[in-house]
Amino acid sequence: MITHHSSLETFHQQLDYVLANYTPHGLKASQFSNVFMGGLGGSGIGATIAKGYFANRFPIPVEVVNDYHIPAYVNEKTLVILGSYSGNTEETLSMFDEAIAKGAQIIVVSAGGELVKKASAHNLKSYAIETGYQPRMALGYSLGFLLKIMAELIDEAIDADLNAAKESLQNNDRLKDLAAEIGKKFQKNPGQRYTIITDGPFYGVAMRFAQQLNENSKVEAFVTPLPEGNHNVIESYYGKLPTNFVVLNSSSNERVSARFDFITALLERENNTMAVIETEELTLKVMFDIIYALDWHTINITEPLNVDPMEIENIISLKGYLSEV
Repeated sequence: MITHHSSLETFHQQLDYVLANYTPHGLKASQFSNVFMGGLGGSGIGATIAKGYFANRFPIPVEVVNDYHIPAYVNEKTLVILGSYSGNTEETLSMFDEAIAKGAQIIVVSAGGELVKKASAHNLKSYAIETGYQPRMALGYSLGFLLKIMAELIDEAIDADLNAAKESLQNNDRLKDLAAEIGKKFQKNPGQRYTIITDGPFYGVAMRFAQQLNENSKVEAFVTPLPEGNHNVIESYYGKLPTNFVVLNSSSNERVSARFDFITALLERENNTMAVIETEELTLKVMFDIIYALDWHTINITEPLNVDPMEIENIISLKGYLSEV
């Protein structure tokens, strides 16, 4: 059985798989009015990360939805990209049916199930992910394919960047060391609530970290994006708070970086527990490095918290309940 530990040790192989198995879809952004991406949980987070990565250079609107329904604007000039690891996520299947009814162009990323069957029945482009993983373990596949799909839409070559990311993940000692350093920051209260303060480009990365804390570590986690958080949430930062703060700054905007400087100084002054991760540039290598190190942190703290990252009892119970409703 593939475990979270083993999937992280071999994570670079997922990018190898994408690079070896991606085939062109032949579409261009200029053919569409907008792009709509849908998916849930570990299968859907790749869309949010990819949107953030391309945000400042993608020429048409991109929206990510994690729900049952597609927006009313979706039509034959919309490119719909749907992801579901199992292929049986009921919300994603609902979005597929609605997109078909609207006459939208659809691309699917999945390991199988009903979604792939539906795509095949309509002769739609589908990218196959390897089986045997829990969805959140397979981010390299789903995100890798989404990055390639979006890059092709705008004629951007990213293979060299993906190869650089793959090589960095393969030589992972420094990233595991970074995870250990983060763990030391929070060793007194590893199971305490986490607040992840981030910026727009890293919003998807922050959400991924929060999801991993939820599922792997069974810990509450919330994301506060800047600059918006400086107009409201900052007013709750008085005194020492029962929170582990993680700051993710992509350094993409000088004014937002100034806001990070202020808020970290504020939290430090009140003796709050905090880990700060700042980058000099936003590249695929940097992005995957941070995702990878933070994933390791969520696994590392499962032992002191005495939880099993493979078990998702509440999620399974919910699925059982919904099947009977």
